[in-house]
Amino acid sequence: ISPIKYILDMELQSFPSQDNHQTEALEQIYEEIQREIEGLKLENDILRNYKSRLNRLKSRGGLDCYALPAEGEKVTRQRQLPLKLMIEQKCEIAIKEQERVSQQSGEHRKAAETLADTLRTVLEETDIRISELKKDAYEFKRDIVVGAESMRTGKTVAEKTTRYMEEKLQKRDGVIGKLRLKNSTIKTHLYKVELQMKQKEQTGDALHYIDFHQLQIENKQYQARIEDRNEQLLRLKMTTSKTVQALNRLKKTLNTLSAESGWLKLEIIARTKQLCKVSDERNTVNLDVASERNSKNLRSDKVEPSGLPSTLDYVSQKAHMYDLQATLCDWGRKTEIIDMAACNSQNVARKLACRKLA
Repeated sequence: ISPIKYILDMELQSFPSQDNHQTEALEQIYEEIQREIEGLKLENDILRNYKSRLNRLKSRGGLDCYALPAEGEKVTRQRQLPLKLMIEQKCEIAIKEQERVSQQSGEHRKAAETLADTLRTVLEETDIRISELKKDAYEFKRDIVVGAESMRTGKTVAEKTTRYMEEKLQKRDGVIGKLRLKNSTIKTHLYKVELQMKQKEQTGDALHYIDFHQLQIENKQYQARIEDRNEQLLRLKMTTSKTVQALNRLKKTLNTLSAESGWLKLEIIARTKQLCKVSDERNTVNLDVASERNSKNLRSDKVEPSGLPSTLDYVSQKAHMYDLQATLCDWGRKTEIIDMAACNSQNVARKLACRKLA
């Protein structure tokens, strides 16, 4: 319990006849005193930080002005020094502390932005390097592991491997030459810019505040354009990924339909052969039936009108007729089945033709 609260509690206990209004007034006074104490603590902390910073600057020799004495030092002319800071001094200290905090926040922000740019650059370089390594691995597998394998011995041909490595080294040398040329160009441009800056400094044609402010405005405009272009690039990447996914799905569907089309073609060929075979058999059966009918007619013509066939001939002929009728029914069922299969094959072929046209 704070001493002020303890004193207020003792006063309330010593005057038990006080009413609630007086108690509330004392509590308000207590809260105001607490707020004042917190404000004084904050002012003391700010003043202590300001004093320590001034003393550090004075010890480094970078400050010639008056600094507040540190704790434990002997204070001369104590009677002439004020015991409390004036409002102007408080405002000055607060403004300087605010400027210091703003400067520190700006430095931290710049350091964070620099670090973020560095990390972003490193990530981009890492992504490019990973893509290049994947491409090199794929080309090495395609040209050396699979393409350079001998069909007779099953081993990798050394000549193809050597040629592949020489081509890679030539490409690398070409890239190095381009980068060296670009580096020399950038160095030349940098030298020219530095020379121009030195000439401007010598002639006094340095940038003024208005020019610097104009450059800041242009920088903000360019940053906004860069952000817009980055958003457009992100949208294009998302659209490209969706298009690639749709293309993969269509490729899978096309492969499935191609496999189904091949199977249906084979099935149509088999059914067509079966249909031709059944048609030949049906023609043979029709010829047999016609020949049997002709032979029957000839036998009936040869029989004399007055004479009657014997019972055994009649029974045998009847049995032969029943066999022929049963055979005819079987071949009729076969022809119906073949006709149905031919209709199904024609329907399937018509559907495939419609799909190809679509």
